[in-house]
Amino acid sequence: MSYPEGLVTVAEDPKWQRASSLITNAESVIGLIDIPAHSFSISQTNAHLTPKAIREALHRFSTQSYSADKNVAVQSIQDLGEIANPEQNEQQTIETISAANKELTIALGGDNSITYAAALGVYGNKLSSAGLITLDAHHDLRDGNSNGSPVRRLIEAGLNPKQVVQIGINDFSNSPDYEQLADSLGITVITRTEVANIGIASACKKALAIAGASRGPIHVDLDVDVCDQSVVPACPAAAPGGISAFELRQAARLLVTDSLVRGLDITEIDVSKDTEDQRTIRLGALLVLEAVAGYLKR
Repeated sequence: MSYPEGLVTVAEDPKWQRASSLITNAESVIGLIDIPAHSFSISQTNAHLTPKAIREALHRFSTQSYSADKNVAVQSIQDLGEIANPEQNEQQTIETISAANKELTIALGGDNSITYAAALGVYGNKLSSAGLITLDAHHDLRDGNSNGSPVRRLIEAGLNPKQVVQIGINDFSNSPDYEQLADSLGITVITRTEVANIGIASACKKALAIAGASRGPIHVDLDVDVCDQSVVPACPAAAPGGISAFELRQAARLLVTDSLVRGLDITEIDVSKDTEDQRTIRLGALLVLEAVAGYLKR
């Protein structure tokens, strides 16, 4: 295709900085790590292909946040690489994140099992005062070691369940046994219905107050299947009636504005099941950018 003389296309426009340019090898207070876990998933998934796809999707977006009136390109993201065979190398994940010691580490999954090692890497030796905020339709308190068990495993490792807040827990997505377990442990649940009633901003404010009660590091788990199935077709466990993509984006930004939030993961997207327009993968990329925008508001 030929273009009129003098016309600059987006693909070659020097005034259109692509979001993928934020990721560099230079030292930065924000780190990005790929944790492509998938083999312990309750249902078959190709979520191990997703971190690379999210990185590629960043190329589609600019660095300008209109609502924040901020060019997030003022903040680079240090590439911390990829954890090979993460299911067998959880200790490597913990040590890599801990050694990097970033003010914010963004972990790209992979299934939700990555939350266990990603959070422990963020907590370091402050596990007893740490907090966890999940945006998820599910409690993730299942027995065993799978993408349905990271919250239970973190509690068993020493995380105080009274500093765990779960936003978006949905009807007909959890068993009575696990609902009772969450209640008996003292986990704070902000249901999908409550989010609809109080708004995502109020839900995030409440979650930060509880998870940060001991002023320890907070890890945020963004399980994208918390969203309505129509906006995240690449999330096999999503259901009709979840939160909107915009609400999840808002949550990512609002939560990261708190300096206690030292880690954030993006999980449960199976790129091989996405629609042709890649709406789920693009949402994953936007969550990275929202997190950076949130960090810049600290």
